[in-house]
Amino acid sequence: MNELKTIRAVGAVAGIARGYLHFLRRDLQKELESYRQQDPPLELQRFYYARGVAAARTDRLVEKLREGHQEGQAAILETRGLILSDPGLGSLVSEKIQASGLSAPAAVLQSCEEMAGPILELEDAYLRERALDIQNAGIQIAEILLGIQETELKTPAILFGEEIDPSLIIGLSQETAGLIIGSASMTSHAVILARSRGTPTLVGITDLREQIPDNTPVILDGGEGLLIANPDERTIQSYQAKMEEQQREEQEYRRLASVPARTKDGFRVTLAANIGYPEELEQAQRYGYEGVGLYRTEFLFLGKGSFPTEEEQFQAYRRVIERCENRRCIIRTMDIGGDKQLPCLEIPPERNPFLGWRAIRISLKRTDLFQTQIRAILRAGVYGKAAIMLPMISGLEELRQAKRLISQAVHSLEQDDIPFAEDMEVGMMIETPAAAVLAGQFAEECDFFSIGTNDLTQYTLAVDRGNPLISQLYSYFHPAVLRLIRHVVEQAHSRGKWVGMCGEMAGDPAAARLLCSWGIDELSMSLPRIPLVKQAVLACETDRRWADAVLSLSDAKQAEAYLKAQTE
Repeated sequence: MNELKTIRAVGAVAGIARGYLHFLRRDLQKELESYRQQDPPLELQRFYYARGVAAARTDRLVEKLREGHQEGQAAILETRGLILSDPGLGSLVSEKIQASGLSAPAAVLQSCEEMAGPILELEDAYLRERALDIQNAGIQIAEILLGIQETELKTPAILFGEEIDPSLIIGLSQETAGLIIGSASMTSHAVILARSRGTPTLVGITDLREQIPDNTPVILDGGEGLLIANPDERTIQSYQAKMEEQQREEQEYRRLASVPARTKDGFRVTLAANIGYPEELEQAQRYGYEGVGLYRTEFLFLGKGSFPTEEEQFQAYRRVIERCENRRCIIRTMDIGGDKQLPCLEIPPERNPFLGWRAIRISLKRTDLFQTQIRAILRAGVYGKAAIMLPMISGLEELRQAKRLISQAVHSLEQDDIPFAEDMEVGMMIETPAAAVLAGQFAEECDFFSIGTNDLTQYTLAVDRGNPLISQLYSYFHPAVLRLIRHVVEQAHSRGKWVGMCGEMAGDPAAARLLCSWGIDELSMSLPRIPLVKQAVLACETDRRWADAVLSLSDAKQAEAYLKAQTE
């Protein structure tokens, strides 16, 4: 008898799905053992042929995506094309075939593993995911050499793979209910694409093959991070009710998409999106987003062996700006350093990288990189409504120096006779206590603020938000953090400047009434949070006296309880 079994995982894309578990083929050992190897010249010829087939398939899929205006997904697959055409890969495979006597599929798999190896050893999770792109390219070539047909899925399925090739996700039929990716992280290309499709997804189950067999009926709960195998009738009925509720919520989200975020007493707040990739906007309309409050440009830089050119950046920014369809798109200059290291920048080891050479500090030192990025942003701004946002500002001279460099970029574009957006807004993030305390002076010299509550909380409370031993001390509801937020809003408004927020607090429905009562102008968050925050905004009334009262509470727990009581 098949017993009910519940397996915990990490929910990467929320949603509930039912189907039959299907394991994707990734172990090529048996096929390698039965492969009929020829002499080295023929093996090398086979490799080049298979690489050409893989590249042609990738090019066709990229072209198809571009025809369907799916630029973000096309850009991800273009990474595969770059790997397939890398002359270094060809040289390494050739050496292994001719000098070591390996077969073509074994040589390409081994070569891609060697290329990916150093990247996998890096601490940065995003960069480790780029190593999977290299491994997947090798597997694609090897499968062609081994005669393995592309997977065809004809029935509803929950797909599992230790890694799942992004090209497979792009080609998924509507019959695919959900995904389970064993070793992926939230920044993997596979997860990003699953999120853009709205496909419920789990990550972090690496031994699933040992726990349940193929074709097992399962329920995937992406919100709770659960996989339920062989669900009994009671569990099925319970989840059927949840799926019906999920459908009702989706209908409500669609209804709310065109409804302005306005409190009962008439206060209007803009609800925008935080994104790192253009494809994240593919389903933005269903959530009712009103622009991009934070475009994290550092993802253009990470995982590359060299800095992206001005033209590459211009095209990337243009895609996002055009997708915003004249909604404001705030582009943050590269926030490299801290937990986002860039190998080609050669940042020296630091005892505390979060307090070291990062973000605007790098940009002001490497003015060549900053000028290139600013020129690209200004050029892209012609195609919609864009703004520049500077990260990690802590002193007035940093802001002034950055503005001087922006003026130089404007002058250079004029000299080159290249069209660019004139009078583009320039704002800064408030993520250090120094910037918050001096908000009045900063407001005199920039166009807007965006409060980054993640770092502002971390620096104000001296709590490393990634350290589990002290994570209970980290809370943006701490009265000290709340006082800084209120001060920033007051100082900006007194000088006629608008204020947004793009940290995790912006997407917390429990904080909505408080922030609206203080007059926040924009809240920017991950797309799925927008309907939840909008519901909280629509259901509340602003009350400055009530909002200020929270500042008299003694700690974060009391403040959070006080605020959540208003949303229940």
